[in-house]
Amino acid sequence: MRFDEQQLAVVRRAYARQMLALVGVEGNRRLQDAFATIPRERFVGEPPWQLSQGRRRYAALASDDPAVLYQDVLIALAPERGINNGSPSLHALWLNALDPREGERIVHIGAGTGYYSAILAQLVGPGGHVAAVEYDPVLAERAAANLADMTNVTVIRGDGAEWPREPADCIYVNFAVVRLSPFWLDQLLPGGRLIFPLGLPSSRSGRRNRRGLVGAGFLVERRADGFAASWLGEPSFVSAEGVLAGSEGEQAALAAAFESEGAESVRSLQRGEGAPSERCWLRGEGWCLSYDEVPVRSEY
Repeated sequence: MRFDEQQLAVVRRAYARQMLALVGVEGNRRLQDAFATIPRERFVGEPPWQLSQGRRRYAALASDDPAVLYQDVLIALAPERGINNGSPSLHALWLNALDPREGERIVHIGAGTGYYSAILAQLVGPGGHVAAVEYDPVLAERAAANLADMTNVTVIRGDGAEWPREPADCIYVNFAVVRLSPFWLDQLLPGGRLIFPLGLPSSRSGRRNRRGLVGAGFLVERRADGFAASWLGEPSFVSAEGVLAGSEGEQAALAAAFESEGAESVRSLQRGEGAPSERCWLRGEGWCLSYDEVPVRSEY
């Protein structure tokens, strides 16, 4: 027997508490309420739902009751491409770090079918706005349908490398990149936050390095004197396509960084070529992730 809507509301509330507790998030009632409010089943298509078992292997969930979706599991959106509705606990951790506030302008890049865009919209409230950017036309169409009743969300079918076009308080990137888009840094408002995962294309990431590191997430905050950065752990996301996948040389540099120690010690993102190489965990074209702190100053 399927759970009714009243029972599902209880399941969602328990799920929200569990996802935050799993990653050590305490006291963020707004985030917990957002996870408890948005129905995950709206965003993952019709059953039978496919549960990711890693390395693009899937198994059908043996139930058509939406209650089974309220676990820390990956549900397929486009299994032939390894695209899933991502880990709720990971997003709970990262959204807590991103700290979206009421009234803010958020850009969600790699929105998929819109589940985490909806949670972001819940967090910023009716006075805020979420631009949900998705490159895949099928996923973008699904996101537009799923989010049609949320007046503070705009779905954009576009290349995340070219967004945002206007200043934003938060930019939340949900696919693994090798190269950073200059738009992400140029359009980040003072005090704004950017989260992105670094990761290699599957053709390279399948060759695990000796440390086992295949991804690294970072939080970047725009301060008066630069961009502070901090490590968010070792996520696994579907890889970017196009320019953000980087060149062979950039992929080799990221692979070498994954082989080395030091991601946990990154303290800033520096633009330009001025930072000494020995102070950089990873150097990209016109930027580096540096071990040096950014001075703290309140005025912009």
